[in-house]
Amino acid sequence: MAAAGTLAKHEQILVLDPPTDLKFKGPFTDVVTTNLKLRNPSDRKVCFKVKTTAPRRYCVRPNSGIIDPGSSVTVSVMLQPFDYDPNEKSKHKFMVQTIFAPPSTSDMEAVWKEAKPDDLMDSKLRCVFEMPNENDKLNDVEASKSAPVLNTSKQDGPMPKPHSVSLNDTETRKLVEECKRLQADVMKLSDENRHLREEGLRLRKVTHSDKSGSPTALALRENGSNPLPSLLVVIAAIFIGFFLGKFIL
Repeated sequence: MAAAGTLAKHEQILVLDPPTDLKFKGPFTDVVTTNLKLRNPSDRKVCFKVKTTAPRRYCVRPNSGIIDPGSSVTVSVMLQPFDYDPNEKSKHKFMVQTIFAPPSTSDMEAVWKEAKPDDLMDSKLRCVFEMPNENDKLNDVEASKSAPVLNTSKQDGPMPKPHSVSLNDTETRKLVEECKRLQADVMKLSDENRHLREEGLRLRKVTHSDKSGSPTALALRENGSNPLPSLLVVIAAIFIGFFLGKFIL
């Protein structure tokens, strides 16, 4: 019975996915990443840390931490590039070591240092290196055909770009509103100009019908051909061109 109790203390409380093998698929000319999911099904916090027999060959993030009850943590294991030899069998291994979290976890180094061997739980995983088969290569080729489209969307700009875009949108809205206001002014001036021209034509008819050629008729003729409205239209058009140029730039 005592032996059974001792084994129960060493049984891993976390659920590992994958449970026994970490598979890395080549080619290994670049960093290859695989994920290890750690799930805590218990009602207590659990401390964990990940160890490997080849620390120089792998980068593990996070390599330690605390998992709350009912929660999970995904550990990324990154294999560094190397010259792959299919005849060489991988001897690399990983170990996930765990312990129930004590009341105080402010100094995790001290927690692991003071942990009793009977309180420790561990699981071991072996590393498996796989080269892609012909079907995988075909799938990679199909995926690469759509890759330029994805890359183009990613290369549209750096991450802070959306903020600058919102600022441009605000300025653009102001410019559009200003242009609309100027266009309304131009339309108003055009209407006034049209009315003045109609009035000028009417006055010309009156002038032609007036045989006396009095100074009053001449004055009315001058008023009918007043170029002031046309000048206002030209000025308004210059303002619109200025704001549109600013909008385009």
